[in-house]
Amino acid sequence: MTGKLSQLWATKTKDDEWWSSFVTSPVAIFANYIAVEQPWITPNRITGMSLLVAIAAAAFVIMGGTPNFIIAAFLIHISHVLDCMDGQLARYRQISSHLGSYFDRITDQVQVTLWFGAAGYAAYSQTASVTPVFLALTGIAFYGLRGYVKYIAIEIEMARDPDYLNKMAKGKKAEVTAGLGFGLRANLDWFAREQPKILRFNEGVFIFMLPAALLLDALEPMLWIFAASQVLWGLFRAIEGGIRIHYNSQHPIQK
Repeated sequence: MTGKLSQLWATKTKDDEWWSSFVTSPVAIFANYIAVEQPWITPNRITGMSLLVAIAAAAFVIMGGTPNFIIAAFLIHISHVLDCMDGQLARYRQISSHLGSYFDRITDQVQVTLWFGAAGYAAYSQTASVTPVFLALTGIAFYGLRGYVKYIAIEIEMARDPDYLNKMAKGKKAEVTAGLGFGLRANLDWFAREQPKILRFNEGVFIFMLPAALLLDALEPMLWIFAASQVLWGLFRAIEGGIRIHYNSQHPIQK
């Protein structure tokens, strides 16, 4: 058991997002302990199931009411556990593919759009104000901008330096400093170091923030936080990317 669990733990993304890092991703590892032995369970099927559960969660948010909000909060977490499981399973079986990665990332974006679009509608139904709808659309747009800036910058840098991605990959290797085989002190230190990631306001934060808002019936305050954080991060990434591209264009490529 220990050997298999250690192998599964090694499939955990080394630089996971907040909440994913110490909640949904570890839960996914234990769920995969059974799933990896079932040949009919494939990474792409898990990705598809994650999307279906996400759609169901959005539907319950739209229907509104405390019972539906509780169900939606639970389903959002289930969807994200499945979202963690697909990559872990692919790495465990050594069948990772570019198509699978593409499918996984596309569904991630769709899920965020569905959840916050549904939250905006539910808050509108509660207040009869269009403000929550505007906040949801603003947050979704600027969250998308964060990813768009990244890929536009990669495209421009690749045109300048075809080896750009290899150089980036070498600089992003994360060292394993906690988990199975490490002591309590090492794991507590790791847990403390993970907490500042909440300020990144990425998908891993949403998985905590949105269910919490549903359970507390505080959708509009959550949408203000969502919109403000995504505008700030979207603009920051856009300016940062522009500065980096300008700097790199002024300096020769290092061979």
